[in-house]
Amino acid sequence: MVDIAEDGRTWLLSGPGSGYALRLTDADELLHLHWGPPITLADAEALAARPLPGPWPFESPLDGREEYPVEGGPRFVRPALSVRTGRRRGTEWRFVSYDVEDGTLRLRFDDDGVTVTLHYRMRGDVVERWVTVTNGGPDPVELLRADAATWTLPDREGWRLSQLHGRWAAESRLTTAPLTYGEKVIGSRRGHTGHQHLPWVALDTDATEERGEVYGCALGWSGSWRIAVAQLPDARVQITGGAGHDDSGLLLLGPGESYTTPVFAGLWSDGGFGGASRAWHAYQRAHVVPDAERDRPVLFNSWEATYFDISEEQQAALARRAAEIGVELFVVDDGWFGARTSDRAGLGDWTPSPDRFPRGLKPLADHVHALGMRFGIWVEPEMVNPDSELYRAHPDWVQHHPGRKRTELRNQLVLNLAREDVREYLWERLDALLSSAPVDYVKWDFNRCFTDAGWPGEPYPQRLWVDHVRALYALLDRLRAAHPQVAFESCSGGGGRIDLGVLGRTDQVWTSDNTDPLDRLAIQHGFTQLHPARVMAAWVTDSPNTQLNGRSSSLRFRFVSAMAGVLGVGGDLTRWSPEERAEARRWVDLYKEIRPLVQHGELYRLRPPTGGLSAVQYLRGEETVVLAWLQAQHYGEPVPAVRLRGLDPTASYECRETGEVHRGAVLLHHGLHTGLKGDLDATVLRLRRTLSTRRASEPPVRAAFIPGLQSL
Repeated sequence: MVDIAEDGRTWLLSGPGSGYALRLTDADELLHLHWGPPITLADAEALAARPLPGPWPFESPLDGREEYPVEGGPRFVRPALSVRTGRRRGTEWRFVSYDVEDGTLRLRFDDDGVTVTLHYRMRGDVVERWVTVTNGGPDPVELLRADAATWTLPDREGWRLSQLHGRWAAESRLTTAPLTYGEKVIGSRRGHTGHQHLPWVALDTDATEERGEVYGCALGWSGSWRIAVAQLPDARVQITGGAGHDDSGLLLLGPGESYTTPVFAGLWSDGGFGGASRAWHAYQRAHVVPDAERDRPVLFNSWEATYFDISEEQQAALARRAAEIGVELFVVDDGWFGARTSDRAGLGDWTPSPDRFPRGLKPLADHVHALGMRFGIWVEPEMVNPDSELYRAHPDWVQHHPGRKRTELRNQLVLNLAREDVREYLWERLDALLSSAPVDYVKWDFNRCFTDAGWPGEPYPQRLWVDHVRALYALLDRLRAAHPQVAFESCSGGGGRIDLGVLGRTDQVWTSDNTDPLDRLAIQHGFTQLHPARVMAAWVTDSPNTQLNGRSSSLRFRFVSAMAGVLGVGGDLTRWSPEERAEARRWVDLYKEIRPLVQHGELYRLRPPTGGLSAVQYLRGEETVVLAWLQAQHYGEPVPAVRLRGLDPTASYECRETGEVHRGAVLLHHGLHTGLKGDLDATVLRLRRTLSTRRASEPPVRAAFIPGLQSL
């Protein structure tokens, strides 16, 4: 909802639990008024009547108070907009008009033919902001920088900054530190979102997991990006972010051309980090992730079982084993196409290998369907091996600088998707591939960063950084429209391309190449600060973990770790014993039972994975489930109980694993004992609200027997 003052210069956006207000002064200065708990329009106007501080020597009263600071004029903060023409640089805008349509507020400004439109939309308590710059003049306009938004925080003392950092195989790790004077800049200059940072920050002063104010911002862009958090000299804090890693130039806009930034979304919550996370999750399930109401199936991926040594017969044998343990989606990973017997050849040649799949993919897909599973494949369309038919035919299609060596990483070069001929080739090959066999799922990978991001012959080659991502989005949108039965997963060497932009076009994301179940607890803890379990793919792989650390862990621990998201299996099932496969089947059956809670319920992080006991809880309707892990038990000390969240303190809850009935107030304030002990132990505890008022001290009623569950 948008409320507008009578003079048409104060605007208030209201969600169910928050408000956002801004004011246009008589000098066409757009000032931020409020972001936080709900307020009225009269409150916003009272804030607007407060005078600006100062004047102070060497400081600007606008700094730290403007909604969207531009370059030029009495400003010293980082500009969100930097424009250059042949005649001038900077912006001196004047207000033109506003309108509200379908809940979106649009404010239009003009500077000598350059129109800047600020967009605001409230979805739940998430404020979506983005900007459109249009060149209405006769001369080209260079966008050096066009951020999506600048967020202004209220005056507080002792701000802390939380972010998600990492690297390959160690993504999404949460870190929190005091915010100091100056700027903290995170981002990616690699051409994709990157393993090093997720485009999200959160700020608080004294919040805990379930209490206190938290301000969070998340950028929806899958290329290079930057978020700058600045504590200004007067202690005010602003957050500015958008596409591009520096100010060297985004695009050159010809007459009549426009650029629209990605969405930079913001959320205020007074429910602590947990409350903020649940609001972010609800927002993404409702407004970002396609078909989010559908359950994601249990998948098997063949990569760690076979690597490049694959064949139709071998994959069919794996598929039979996968079907036996209850898998619902069978995915053939790398190695099915062209001359792809290693990572040195074949990328770009998206036709089935005549040696390994002489009849194409359809016979295997039909076999998988006959087993009752869906069929998926792995692709990496944005890359090419120099040893490929595609590169030999079109060496000019890759990103490169004339006269310079073409840097190879992972024996790959990056195709220039900004070129129309490259985009059309990929569309034709992928459309033909998805039409040649009954494919239900595509794992879309991106396994190297931009290095030589040149575009010979292009007058403004910097546009490659933006247009590559635009082309990726357009290609995914076109494929989804032509093949609506196909689900897509975003992967980039694990978690290298995870953001709100790609999540608007894919059904789930590959969280990390690290499948060690213990390492995954911290990765998943960080991931869920922003993104829901509904999109968080997690696999059970072989033990010992040969890919990273050689750690051994039980099938129980591996499954319970992976069941915290979208469950998958990636081990070599041909080497699993009959007993292991039978146990795996019981875990898969249990996951299918709790899947509606995990993928669609509210997530509570009960205890972080800091070395001892950790646990998460999912709540949906009358049911809740707790997943708990014990890393190590020291000195024989008893394992503490886990305090649950979100329950009715006046109700009773029956644990299906033990048959015990617990009072809600007891679970909330005193906790639930998990029964864990030793090292690398894990459990799943299901509770259902009961209609009985029987006291917890009375003899328990045993839960109905589920074959195999009690023996897990």
